[in-house]
Amino acid sequence: VRLEEAGGGSVQAGESLRLSCAASGDTYPAYCLAWFRQAPGKEREQIATIDAGGFATYADSVKGRFTISEDTKKDILYLQMNNLKPEDTATYSCAAEYGIWTCRRGTEFAFWGQGAQVTVSS
Repeated sequence: VRLEEAGGGSVQAGESLRLSCAASGDTYPAYCLAWFRQAPGKEREQIATIDAGGFATYADSVKGRFTISEDTKKDILYLQMNNLKPEDTATYSCAAEYGIWTCRRGTEFAFWGQGAQVTVSS
């Protein structure tokens, strides 16, 4: 499985961006998909997940501002980011694990996107 991200960029605080992550190859009906981010000097943070049933979870840092969604027909994962803040500046990566129906704490993801830079200036 290959994951290809698109949509990063530089914006002003309060603006929006949408990231996409297109999956190609042998995907499966059971999966957990996620978005992570890593800022310079900080640990990687899991910010959103969605499972095959459409159940989504969010980190407190993005809850109410970011929305994870998917186009199951096109195998594309999205992250809509609204009201961006300078502290959202990071490299954002999508990840996928197949063969599981729900996302659980500690899920290890086998497939990763290449990362997309998001920079938010004040």
